[in-house]
Amino acid sequence: MSVTRIEVSGPAPYPVLIGRDLLDELPPLLAGASRVAVLHPANSAVEPIAVSVRDRLAAAGATAHLLPVPDGEDAKSLAVAGRCWAALGEWGFTRSDAVVGVGGGATTDLAGWVAAAWLRGVRVVQVATTLAGMVDAAVGGKTGINTEHGKNLVGAFHPPAGVLCDLDTLASLPAADYRAGLAEVVKCGFIADPVILDLIEADPAAAAAPGNPAERELVERSVAVKARVVGEDLTEQGLREILNYGHTLGHAIERAEQYRWRHGDAVAVGLVFAAALGRRLGRLDDATADRHRAVLTALELPTTYAADAFDRLLDTMRIDKKARGNRLRFVVLDGLARPATASDPDPAVLAAAYTEVAR
Repeated sequence: MSVTRIEVSGPAPYPVLIGRDLLDELPPLLAGASRVAVLHPANSAVEPIAVSVRDRLAAAGATAHLLPVPDGEDAKSLAVAGRCWAALGEWGFTRSDAVVGVGGGATTDLAGWVAAAWLRGVRVVQVATTLAGMVDAAVGGKTGINTEHGKNLVGAFHPPAGVLCDLDTLASLPAADYRAGLAEVVKCGFIADPVILDLIEADPAAAAAPGNPAERELVERSVAVKARVVGEDLTEQGLREILNYGHTLGHAIERAEQYRWRHGDAVAVGLVFAAALGRRLGRLDDATADRHRAVLTALELPTTYAADAFDRLLDTMRIDKKARGNRLRFVVLDGLARPATASDPDPAVLAAAYTEVAR
């Protein structure tokens, strides 16, 4: 099958490669690196992929080391990053060497941060193995770890040398994880490419299953949305904020749940809330607002959260990365594919919007 190449522009351009059986594309992205750390979660699904990456790099002449880390958000801590840096030091990594992140979004976030900080920045290539990783976390150069105060509060902008999205890796992804990744795909549909929504709505049950007929187009369209946005605004000074649609509440839910919720599940609730907020502010029409809940429900994604949690979530949202001083900022829609921001909404409006996701 052919490989789709989507270029991400900006100060450090790089390709996102989408297709199947892509490991032969990896060595050219790491040319000149004599040592490579293959950072991956220690789970049975991803370890074989990481071993294949190591072996392919070894065949190309690099000394490749497997560097296992905890699975999911447990990997995104200063302690885990410290252990990774200790390993790089032990292996003698220099500025010409590189890191490869193999796994989902949490793993690629950590791998990028480890590479960004080691010797003030070495090359990183991301091999995304989940739908959310392919369409969101691995693309864009955002790297980071969590703290006790919130998600992704410590990190750096460090564009990768390339991203591989091998669709074959999605075949073994658990159904719930695949569905959760679709929340990021739906987000791209609402903020920029409504054809995504049309593809999903044509057969939501099929779209929710790995290997579905629309899978490749959904991935390609979602990556294209993100590539365009981050190519114009790498460091989130303006346009890139739109990629956080649904994430302000979503990240707060993740923290409230101590990261036991899947990222996409939390974002799904956040999308419904953001639509409700846009409606309550008089900026989003009823049909588009209602479409959020309809699409996400059809994909069997959550659209509600605890009714008594609003005050706690609001406190967390106040330290969201989009906040400015004491002013909360939300990405909202002024219509389909017309993203904008709402600065410091009236707390009563926020509370009223939350009633639309409260259970």
